[in-house]
Parts: sequence; C-alpha cells; structure tokens
Amino acid sequence: MVAPVGSRLVSTLITGAAGMIGRKLAAQLPQPDLVLHDVVPFDGATAVSDLSAPGEAEKLVASRPEVIFHLAAVVSGEAEADFEKGYRVNLDGTRRLFEAIRKESYRPRVVFASSIAVFGAPFPPAIGDEFLNAPLTSYGTQKAIDELLLSDYSRRGFFDGVGIRLPTICVRPGKPNKAASGFFSGIIREPLSGQEAVLPVPETVRHWFASPRAAIGFLIHASRIKTESLGARRNLSMPGVSATVGEQIAALKKVAGEKTAKLIRREPDPTIMRIVEGWPQNFDAKRALELGFRADASFEEIIRIHVADELEKTPEPGRALG
Repeated sequence: MVAPVGSRLVSTLITGAAGMIGRKLAAQLPQPDLVLHDVVPFDGATAVSDLSAPGEAEKLVASRPEVIFHLAAVVSGEAEADFEKGYRVNLDGTRRLFEAIRKESYRPRVVFASSIAVFGAPFPPAIGDEFLNAPLTSYGTQKAIDELLLSDYSRRGFFDGVGIRLPTICVRPGKPNKAASGFFSGIIREPLSGQEAVLPVPETVRHWFASPRAAIGFLIHASRIKTESLGARRNLSMPGVSATVGEQIAALKKVAGEKTAKLIRREPDPTIMRIVEGWPQNFDAKRALELGFRADASFEEIIRIHVADELEKTPEPGRALG
C-alpha cells in the first residue's frame, strides 16, 4: 500500500492500469481512493479514455490524486511500426497529463515508467549513471523526451516527479504483446506451459531484466522516497539482472528440465535483431541502489518468481516443471 499521509491513505491514479504492470500494481494498493485508467475497458476500471485526447487528462487530475503512476504507453515494437501512434500516445499523452497537473496548480508525486531504451549503442561494459541518453528507436526517443519534461516540470515545482527506467520485464504472464522484447518472456513462458516458442535472435544476445514483482517494488518505492536526494536529476536506471539468451535457456533447463527447453524453436528475424542490437546489455545502477531500489538476484530467481506468482496459482494444462 502507498505510504499514508498522517492517518489517511494517499489518493492514487494509475494510467495504463489495464496492462500487466498496472494490474499488479493496483493489486498492491488496496484502497478506496484509487483511480484506474486506460484507453480500453477492463475489470476494475474507474476511468476509460484516450489520455492523448484534448480534455481527458484534465478530468483525471480534477480530483487531485496525491500519487500518479504514469504507465500508459505504446510498446516498443508498435511505436516503431506506427510512428504517428507512438508519438501521439507516448509523447502527446504524457505532455497532456503533465500540463493538466500544472494547470490544476497542485504538487503530486508523479512516478513515470521510462525505459532503458533511452540509451543507444555503442555501450560501455556497464552503463553508469552518467551515460548519455542517445536512443536508436522511436520508442526510446519518446521516453527520453518524457524524461526531460518530467525533470523540467519538477524543477519548476509543478509536480514532484521520479522517472524509473525499467529493465525488460520478464517473465511477462499472459499472451504475447507487440513489444520487440516480447520473445525474452516467450522463450520461458510458453515452454513452461508446454507450448513451442520462437527465438528470433542468437543465444549470444545479452540484455537487462527484472521480474514483474521487482518492477512493482520499484514503482512503490519511487512513490515513497524523499526526492531531495535526487536533486535535478529525476530519472533513475533501475537495478536488474544481465543475462544472455543462452543463460536464460540454461536457467530454464535448471528449473524445468531439458525437455522443456527443447520447445524453443530458432527462427531468425532481422527486424527484431536490428532493434535489439541497439538496446543496453548491462548497468551499474549505483544511484538507484543507494536509494534503496532492489532487484532480483539471478535469472533463475526471475523464472521461479514467474512459477510462484503465475503458474502455481493457476496451473495450466501441459505445464512442464521439473
């Protein structure tokens, strides 16, 4: 639950609440004064609208929620495939939300879900807190612009913002989405359910991961920290686990056995490979760690969290666990 102010609970708005992270976050914030918003209807929704449409953001902040988790976004692959939609949702929607808060003339805590896609190659062995934002995708560019806006609106006192650059969240439950990174979860999720999965990149590809459980921890912690320690630098790279695809598969074998791992089919995809080549592989998240953010211990732990949080609660037919 979000930290109370005095003896009362903090009023909270979650945009993008229909998504996997939004749903899991809402489940950890059991309070009556919680607004769940998305562009599509979903169970538990309290507001359904297009945040990028004129006037919609103003409606959401009219009640002056004290904590706003801004998760609404078009994912990486879709933002790359549909240039106009990506900028309309990821940039225009964010700017409209920030402007609505400014015009409402109050100062909430705004937690913005950014992405490691704000960085672009060439990379050092581990990306530190001083590394340049130079994205190589439209999605990363949109998130980088949003980070600058968040810092400036915070500097001007319009709200108290914290941007957290999430690692690729793995293992994502449910059905595949249009994210270019979706295969990272698919090669674990589908085999664990007894289904074939497609691997579009070589096993040497290395990436930066965190579990959904860790991501929710990041968001809630960001809503509570004292932002004086951030100064003007309001955006933080979150800690995570650096692993190659081959190491992912090795962890899957350890958890579920060789037979399960054989359900992964190699099928190279040049488009996915081109996008992934421009993504970070490893981080030195010193600032976030000093501020108390904590991630998973290993990729094997990430898989076991998926098993515990998703499969053991609702076992699926054909599920393969060793």
